[in-house]
Amino acid sequence: MKKSLLFVRYLLLLLIVFGLYLGYNTWRFQSNQLQFDPMVTTNIPSTAIEHFAKAIRIKTISPENPADFDSLAFIQFNDFLKNTYPLADSLLEKKRINRFSHIYKWEGSEPSLKPVILMAHLDVVPVSREDLPDWGQPPFAGNIVNDTLWGRGTIDNKIGVIGLMEAVDLLLKNNYQPRRTLYLSFGHDEEIGGLNGAKMIVDYLKKENIQAEFVLDEGGTISQGIIPGIEKNVALVGIAEKGYVSLELSIKKEGGHSSMPEKETAIDILAAAIVKIKTNPFPAKIAGPIEGFIESLGPEMGLLNRIIFANRSLFSSIITAVYEKTASGNALVRTTISPTIFTSGIKDNILPQTAKATVNFRILSGESSAFVIERVKAVIDDPRIQIEKGRMQSEPSKVSSTNSFGYNNIHKTIAQIYQETLVAPYLVVGGTDAKHFESIASDIYRFSPMVITRGNIKSFHGLNERIAIRDIENGIRFYQQLIQNSTKE
Repeated sequence: MKKSLLFVRYLLLLLIVFGLYLGYNTWRFQSNQLQFDPMVTTNIPSTAIEHFAKAIRIKTISPENPADFDSLAFIQFNDFLKNTYPLADSLLEKKRINRFSHIYKWEGSEPSLKPVILMAHLDVVPVSREDLPDWGQPPFAGNIVNDTLWGRGTIDNKIGVIGLMEAVDLLLKNNYQPRRTLYLSFGHDEEIGGLNGAKMIVDYLKKENIQAEFVLDEGGTISQGIIPGIEKNVALVGIAEKGYVSLELSIKKEGGHSSMPEKETAIDILAAAIVKIKTNPFPAKIAGPIEGFIESLGPEMGLLNRIIFANRSLFSSIITAVYEKTASGNALVRTTISPTIFTSGIKDNILPQTAKATVNFRILSGESSAFVIERVKAVIDDPRIQIEKGRMQSEPSKVSSTNSFGYNNIHKTIAQIYQETLVAPYLVVGGTDAKHFESIASDIYRFSPMVITRGNIKSFHGLNERIAIRDIENGIRFYQQLIQNSTKE
C-alpha cells in the first residue's frame, strides 16, 4: 500500500513538473510581430492597370523546346518597357543582358552603401491547347472582369515587373533620390531555369564587383485562409527555397506478343520501382525555415497549438503528422516525390522492350541531389533499372537571416501596407531565379505582394490565372514603400 502511494506521489510530482515545463515554455513563446504605423495610402493611377493588361497580352512564353522560343514576343516586351516607362528608360542606367533580360541601375547618393536588388521575371509558362476551353477568360487577352485582371503571368510573375516599374515611375515623378543604389533585375527565362537570363545578369554584376545588401525575388505571398489555426492573413517571406532534381528511370527487356507475356514485363518492373519510391517517402523534418515559421506563427494561435509549438521538441511527431495531411504542408517538411512522365509501348498487342519514367524530387533544406539519388537506388534495389539525372537540377538554397537589414525592411513594409497581416519566414517549395544570386548576396528573400486564397492558389501554372485589381494597387504601394525604406538609410 505504501509503495503504491509513493508511486502515485512520484507520478503526480512528475506530472506537475511536466506541466510546469510546458507552461513555462508556452509563457516564453511570445509574439515577435513588428508593429508600425500605417502609411498614407498612395493613389495609384488607372494607367497602371492598363499597363499591366498590355503586359499580359504580350506572349513572353518560355517553351520547353528551345526551338519554339518566340523572340518577337520578347522584342515586343523590350519596346513595351521602353515606351511605357520613359522616365526609367532615360533617367536610370539601363543594360540589356542577352538581348531580352534587363537590369536598371538607380544610382544612390552614397556609393559606400551596398545596393539593393529587386527582381522579377518576364517569361510565363505555356497554356496547352487542350486547356483553352476551361479558361474563364482567354489567357492572353488581359481582360478585366469584376475588378480582376485575368491572364497568364498576372501572378507569375508580371505583377513583380509591373509593380516595380510603376513604383519607380511614381518615385521618379516625385523626384525621389535614393541614398542606397537600387538595381531592378528582370530575367527572361526563369520558367526554364534562368541560365540565359538571371545567371547572365549575375555574371555581369560580378564583373562590376557588386555585392548586394539583400535581394528580393518572387516566392512567398500573402496567405488568406490557408494556414490552419490562423485567422489573420499571413505574409510568407521565403528565406530559402527547395532544390530539385529529376531522375530518369529506364529498363530494357525482351518484348514479344501480348498473348504470351513473361512473368514480368518492362512495364511491370518499372511500375514496381515507382511504387517502391512512392511508398517509401523521405523522412519528415522540422528544421531550417520551418523553425522560423513556427516561431513567428505559433504565438498567434490558440492555446493548444501554442503549447504544442512551444514544446515542439516533445511534440514533433504530432506537428509533422498535421503537416503531412495536406500537399502544401507535406512539401514544407520533406523532400517530395512526383512521377511526372511514363512512356512505354507502341501497340496494344506488343510487349514493349523498353519502359521509361521521369520522377521529380523537390529537395528539402539540408539534403542534396546526391542524397536523393543514393536513397532512390537503395529503395528500388534492382540493378535492371538504370537511373540517370535529367537536364535540370538545383541544390537547396542557403537559408537567409531573419535578423537582417533586408528582412526587417520587408517585414516593416508589409506591416505598413497590409494592416493586421502577420509576417513569417517560409520555405519556398518551387524554384526561382533567386538561386543564381547567392554569389553576390548573403541575404536573399522571396516574396510577392499579393493575396493567395484557396480559390486561386491552383492558378499558378494552371487554369484561370488572375489577380484582383486591389492586389495590383497594393503591390505597387508595397514596392514603392520598400524602395524608400531600403534606400533612404
